Amino acid sequence: MATDDEPWQEDQPSMDHRRERIRVETERHRIEGYLTLARDGYRSRVSDVLNASERDFITLTEVTVEPFDGGPRELHAYLTLARRHIVFAVAAAETPEG
Repeated sequence: MATDDEPWQEDQPSMDHRRERIRVETERHRIEGYLTLARDGYRSRVSDVLNASERDFITLTEVTVEPFDGGPRELHAYLTLARRHIVFAVAAAETPEG
């Protein structure tokens, strides 16, 4: 349990959640980041989150965004993406390419 002397950090392990690095592509961008998933059971797979009809957006953390038109790579602490813009999604390497 975090105290005032020890602030909670996002990279601390969670008993209920885990993070999986994924790459998604839209028509214009390649996006990589961490998706937070349930440790097990309901919503523990990437496909569960992507197919959830009641959820219009997914949130990724530690995100890189690369435009297909050759623009500069952008880094973001988090990004919320509309599911309807996702063309496909795959597992990505745990360490972002630099």
